[in-house]
Amino acid sequence: MAEAAASKKPETEGEELTDGFNLIIDAMKLNGIETIYGVPGIPITDFGRMAQASGIRVLSFRHEQNAGYAAAIAGFLTKKPGICLTVSAPGFLNGLTALAHATTNCFPMILISGSSEREIVDLQQGDYEEMDQLAVAKTMCKAAYRVLHASDIGIGLARAIRAAVSGRPGGVYLDLPAKLFGQVMNAEKGKKSLVKVIDAAPAQIPAPAAVKRALDVLKSAKKPLIILGKGAAYAQADEAIKQLVEKSGIPFLPMSMAKGLLPDTHPQCAGAARSTVLKDSDVVLMIGARLNWLLSHGKGKSWGEAPKKFIQVDIEPREMDSNVEIAAPVVGDIGSCVAALLEGMGGSWTKAPSDWTGAVSAKREENVAKMAPRLMNNNSPMDYHGALGVLRTIVKERPDAILVNEGANTLDLTRGVIDMYKPRKRLDVGTWGVMGIGMGQAIAAAVETGKPVLCIEGDSAFGFSGMEVETICRYNLPVCIVIFNNDGIYRGTDQNKAGSDPATTVFVKGARYDKMMEAFGGVGVHATSPDELKRAVNAAMDSGKPTLINAAIDPAAGSESGRIGNLNPQSALKKK
Repeated sequence: MAEAAASKKPETEGEELTDGFNLIIDAMKLNGIETIYGVPGIPITDFGRMAQASGIRVLSFRHEQNAGYAAAIAGFLTKKPGICLTVSAPGFLNGLTALAHATTNCFPMILISGSSEREIVDLQQGDYEEMDQLAVAKTMCKAAYRVLHASDIGIGLARAIRAAVSGRPGGVYLDLPAKLFGQVMNAEKGKKSLVKVIDAAPAQIPAPAAVKRALDVLKSAKKPLIILGKGAAYAQADEAIKQLVEKSGIPFLPMSMAKGLLPDTHPQCAGAARSTVLKDSDVVLMIGARLNWLLSHGKGKSWGEAPKKFIQVDIEPREMDSNVEIAAPVVGDIGSCVAALLEGMGGSWTKAPSDWTGAVSAKREENVAKMAPRLMNNNSPMDYHGALGVLRTIVKERPDAILVNEGANTLDLTRGVIDMYKPRKRLDVGTWGVMGIGMGQAIAAAVETGKPVLCIEGDSAFGFSGMEVETICRYNLPVCIVIFNNDGIYRGTDQNKAGSDPATTVFVKGARYDKMMEAFGGVGVHATSPDELKRAVNAAMDSGKPTLINAAIDPAAGSESGRIGNLNPQSALKKK
């Protein structure tokens, strides 16, 4: 018996084998995943190395949150799920903010995290970085899955991809316990277990009755308005949206990340007359935009006294009536909905009344004329308008460049001053107004598009992700960062009258952020006037070298919370 046992060959002898590492990589490549953003560490360090060796581009960041923001905006730009790879527990938690951000903004993203073994986690026996990550992630994203067996890797990734991009896109979590990576199985069976996702985001055609209802409401309008949201930009139905706007003759208001779907200089663009069109319009057609806080929930003083009828185009039926009654909901993917509206309009559609469009145009021109002199000053130290005046011209001359923008005053003023000319060229803080997206978005924009990136940052916003300038230098990316440095949050002039500590909103005076970039081999420039800023940015954009320009802004420039100061309540005692 002993001899028989000794002579018996192991079941795997002579077989070609594969393991969890290779199956995950093969599943990604099968589904066209070409880039991973992440931070290496236990238990995913070797996976990153192997993925890189297989031809997948793996970009290592200094912090998982920034890698997550990169993955999220990659999803917005490509309509494919951006991949963020993190270690367990603390690394996973660092990625959660970006995962929730992706879900809130409807960006397709998959956060993949290594994790501790289930049998130890479930008994709470104190494993290294022990945490029930799946349970935590479920509260932050559209869907969450865990893969325990190598034979399920193909299905697990397929489900994550489909969940991320189908319907209303969003963030998905995929949990991979450490033991999974080393699991071994027959190579042929492993290959057969992989799944290529077919038609991950199928078209959702709107009901003909819904389209007719929407057009009937639009026909009744005397002062119609179209609002374009970032969902319209994500849809990449650019030509159809342009045809709808121009055929209708209706003024359009682009939300910040929809700027450039049609040029901000288009004669129907009402961006410079925002207050007027929101207050005076009677019928509002929203395409890929939500009536959230950014639009005052569709009610209140900003919307005026006159009653309004809303037409809403959205892929998510539960979005309808979220704040106010929607008179004509059109449910479906934006490309299909806009195509159906165009077809329903036929060849004899009557354009928006000329008295309305003329009034909007006159208000826009009046506001543009008022702003023009402020953008032409060459003050030193600079104010926001003088600095943005020269950057406005640079963006006009370089319409293919990607603009990344975050801050308080820096965000609000840049959004209003700098015109965009092409779709998906403006990337910013999104629905939450979250700070810290700057460097991650700049990196992903450069990687995913191959275009130069101009990143306009407030000095406070830059602090959330500033160490990623090393990442930008390490990968030699064509990113020019301009920091509007006024020595503080909102302003650098606040004083603490109760003690010797600096005021809570004040930073080190005269900080030289440009020296950070120089420390990692990039180009650093200190600019004190709009002329100096213009020369430095043009040189950076021409060279394609990683550059950081410290733009010295008057510390007294700026206002608290920018345009959303009403969300920062004052002390009840102070009011009394």
